[in-house]
Amino acid sequence: MLRSGTIMKIKESAQAGKSAYAIGKELGISKNTARKYMQPGVPPPVRNDRPSKLDAYKPLLHRLMDDGIYNCVVLLERLREAGYDGGISVLKDYVHPFRPPKKLPAVRRYETAPGKQAQMDWGICHYTDTVGAVHKVPVFVMVLGHSRAKYIEFTSRCDLASLERCMVNAFAYFGGVPEKVLTDNMKTVVIGRDGGKPVWNTAFEDFSLDMGFVPKVCTPRRPQTKGKVERLVGYVKDNFLPGRRFEDLNDLNRQAVRWCHERDSKVHGTTGRIPSRELPKEPLMPLPPQEVMDKYRWESRSVSRDGFVSFDGIRYGVPWQYSGRQVQVRLCAGHVEIYLDNTLIARHEAKYSGGRIVWLAGQYAGLSEKGGMPLPTGFAKQQMPQVEIRDLGEYDRLFRVVSNG
Repeated sequence: MLRSGTIMKIKESAQAGKSAYAIGKELGISKNTARKYMQPGVPPPVRNDRPSKLDAYKPLLHRLMDDGIYNCVVLLERLREAGYDGGISVLKDYVHPFRPPKKLPAVRRYETAPGKQAQMDWGICHYTDTVGAVHKVPVFVMVLGHSRAKYIEFTSRCDLASLERCMVNAFAYFGGVPEKVLTDNMKTVVIGRDGGKPVWNTAFEDFSLDMGFVPKVCTPRRPQTKGKVERLVGYVKDNFLPGRRFEDLNDLNRQAVRWCHERDSKVHGTTGRIPSRELPKEPLMPLPPQEVMDKYRWESRSVSRDGFVSFDGIRYGVPWQYSGRQVQVRLCAGHVEIYLDNTLIARHEAKYSGGRIVWLAGQYAGLSEKGGMPLPTGFAKQQMPQVEIRDLGEYDRLFRVVSNG
């Protein structure tokens, strides 16, 4: 049962226009409990106007709270020094309505114009495998600031190549590129600060130029400046993942795209608008040419001497003739595709448990016959002596010359 002070705080917050969810978060109770006491049919508790041992010490108590002391254990010690001999429960009930909210300092709310900004971030989620072991999986999230259209993608890594690939996929999903992309100070984006200004990772800066957006980072230790994507990360963890069943990362991402479609087809709790209907109104910049986007969907890898390419912690086999060569690898529709000079040399079903080896049928065909050398060697070659071949008539002429001599 709630204390009277808590119930009064619920009533006061409801009159101030706060939602049941916000009140519950603020007071540490469930939103259903908050909603129950917000109802007009539930009378507020009857105030107890009987004298209290605390009455004589309330002026001192308010002076202490004005000094920023709200810890009731500390307050009780100070009141005891002044002669108070009452309990701590009545002190807690009295102090609670005056206690400041936990989420301080307050920040100004910003709404961006259509097409102006997207916010992105990484989140770390968890899942259990078929034997109950717990694993971590990174999730990339991006949300358009005006329409609140969202895109999420689960990956095996949080490196720059994965970030660029996810951003390209997000832009393609939205159908365009926003003017600015806001992120936190992740190392794949900024490598430090000089005079308070971000020092960009040159590779990411080149990527932003190719895509056409302006990168922006929030103030260090102020993640609330990108609150839209921060809330989306929490929403993915609390709404998308719990109870979900999936076979592998490719299956999980298919479900993630469907979930984004479903959620964006409903009224957004903050804007009161449907994101999927607002998205076409965002004047996004056009997507760059396909060859530019594809450049960031590929990753370069070296083929090992034993004919394998390492990708996402898995070793995928390629024909042994390509050992030592530099190839291009991409993840496409649940398959790992390996190319050399725009020619597909191997294609595997993507695996998502690290440390595995995936062999290619016929991977070592012909290796023994050629001694493991994929190209002709530079040795000299011996040949049979050449014998001059003459016309038989030449021998007849020589015979007549000798006979007549």
